[in-house]
Amino acid sequence: MSAGAVVVAGVLDATLREPPLRLHPVRLIGRYLDRVAVGVPSQPPRRATVSGGLAWGAGAVAALAVGAALERAVRDAPAVGRDVVLGLALWPLLSGRMLLDEVEAVDRALAVDIDAGRAAVSRIVSRDVVGLSETEVRQAALESLSENLSDSVVAPLFWYVVGGLPAAALYRFVNTADAMWGYRTERWRHAGTVAARADDLLNLVPARVTGVALTGRTSWARLHREARRTWSPNAGWPMAGLALRLDIRLGKPATYDLNPGGRQPTAADTAAALRLVRRSMCASFAAAAAVAAWRGRRRAR
Repeated sequence: MSAGAVVVAGVLDATLREPPLRLHPVRLIGRYLDRVAVGVPSQPPRRATVSGGLAWGAGAVAALAVGAALERAVRDAPAVGRDVVLGLALWPLLSGRMLLDEVEAVDRALAVDIDAGRAAVSRIVSRDVVGLSETEVRQAALESLSENLSDSVVAPLFWYVVGGLPAAALYRFVNTADAMWGYRTERWRHAGTVAARADDLLNLVPARVTGVALTGRTSWARLHREARRTWSPNAGWPMAGLALRLDIRLGKPATYDLNPGGRQPTAADTAAALRLVRRSMCASFAAAAAVAAWRGRRRAR
């Protein structure tokens, strides 16, 4: 791993947002998952689970292999060139700038009318947005902001520090597979089991780190209590952290209610949340670069 690569990836994410779509690894992952899904049955349960797991496993191995091959290819290159190549490879595995832009777009759309706000938030959440009130649209955007801080920045950087580019590439495959297959629908209830469980496992630490970072001085016990209100073992942590930090109420109708005693979020809360998440992203890149540099010095001894 390389501290310089983290810096390069962070600068690229902040300035260029995303690489060209045709070159984006998430698009390639999505195309693979769409193609193999045709051969993955939904029933019977055991066959669906095994088939889905094997298809998922082949993609996971490929992601690891590509990451390892890129690292091997630049292992003996000059330090600057190695940092640039690894940073270019790490960049599309992150999505911080795009996340901030999309949430800001929701806020601007709400200033126009509720229909524009619903259309904007539909790009970043999977829930049905028809009939959502202005408050519910804002809640959905803020929940996506906090949850994707973990999924799109903290977790990829965490796994890069743990296992270099192969681990970061594996995480992005796992997270994308969960987004496409990890649903409790009739189609994916069994076939997507491995994809969903793998994502749960790889996000256990990053989600909790993100929750603690967003919460600030709020006690662990209170954060834990609020996070457990959601159905997910991980998503509730960053969402609860943001809700507690800003003392706002977040939730999904008929599903969960975080910090129920808090205020309904306003435009001012969205602005505050965006500032907080920007600072958290900067801190994440700085921490990842520092740990990578420390580990690099230890290996050089």
